Amino acid sequence: MSSHPIKYLMMVGSVLLFSIGVVKAQTPAPEAMAAARSLVTTLKLSDQYKALLPVILLGLKPSLVQDRPEIERDFDAMIPAIADAYTPYYNAMVDGIATVYANTFSVAELHQIEDFYRQPVGQKLLEKSLVLRQQSVQIGEEASRKATEELRTSLTQLLREKGHKL
Repeated sequence: MSSHPIKYLMMVGSVLLFSIGVVKAQTPAPEAMAAARSLVTTLKLSDQYKALLPVILLGLKPSLVQDRPEIERDFDAMIPAIADAYTPYYNAMVDGIATVYANTFSVAELHQIEDFYRQPVGQKLLEKSLVLRQQSVQIGEEASRKATEELRTSLTQLLREKGHKL
């Protein structure tokens, strides 16, 4: 597994955990929360959040195990109990993101969004979204790099024309 998906999942988890604290002040109506939870399920966000646990454990393992096989065996044996201990955090993440959606969209809008994502094209968008996001970031970084080089060259030339030594 490359570091980009790990970084992305950790970023999602961090943003989500931050948003949980922020959204507690606004409690959406039960109907809005039900629609938002359904949308969260359709968007497969809960699957993404479940994927955070292995990422977290992978990050913790080296510092805890310290290349000692006896600790690694015990660590690996504790994984099922750790997964159970993670459940409240997982539930808080799902509720937190559902609250964000419920506070952002009306119930009708939540249903419309879910209707789109239940269609084949919506499912394809979900399936391809990480790759699309990664490719978009790469394109943006490359365009920014080229623009920066061009601007540096142009500005350097203009400043030299004004008599500055660069």
